[in-house]
Amino acid sequence: MTTYTRRAFALGALGATAGLAACGNGIGNSNADTIEARVDATLGTMYAEFPNTRTLSDNSSGMLVMPLVTEAGLGLGGAFGRGALRVGGTTVDYYSATRASAGFQIGAQQYTHVLFFMTDDALRDFRRSPGWAAGADIEYAIPDRGETLKAETTTVLDPVIAIVFGQAGLRVGATVEGTKYTRIIP
Repeated sequence: MTTYTRRAFALGALGATAGLAACGNGIGNSNADTIEARVDATLGTMYAEFPNTRTLSDNSSGMLVMPLVTEAGLGLGGAFGRGALRVGGTTVDYYSATRASAGFQIGAQQYTHVLFFMTDDALRDFRRSPGWAAGADIEYAIPDRGETLKAETTTVLDPVIAIVFGQAGLRVGATVEGTKYTRIIP
């Protein structure tokens, strides 16, 4: 008779979660052209659904666009996606986003997020870091039923603003806190 330990269960759940996340993520291809096309499509959708994001974009020093992040969890969880950093409308680098989590969680979802770097210092810190981790200091501008984007005047003074949208799946909530961004070469 086979006995299972909590460690074996946890490792199995983590492996299954990682496999599920990798299979469902259409950004699994590291081809720069594919990432560029998805970033362009994401920005087009964001500007159409949330017109106020144009103001954020125009006032930002740069923005990291993650067209598709896949997140899954069953006790242990993880998330993965690839995207591009744009400065002045031009892609300057490509990044991957990864996150691991543990706790009461079950389900999977996919979502899009864009980080707006509102100051030159925030953008410089991000670009100089070998692996930048999003912390609790990120301000969220919340899309409200597709009509408007709630970005108050005080929000635009924050160094990094996150927009999370396009959520699909069977998991509640999507944030970028705890996500590690690493420069990649496609």
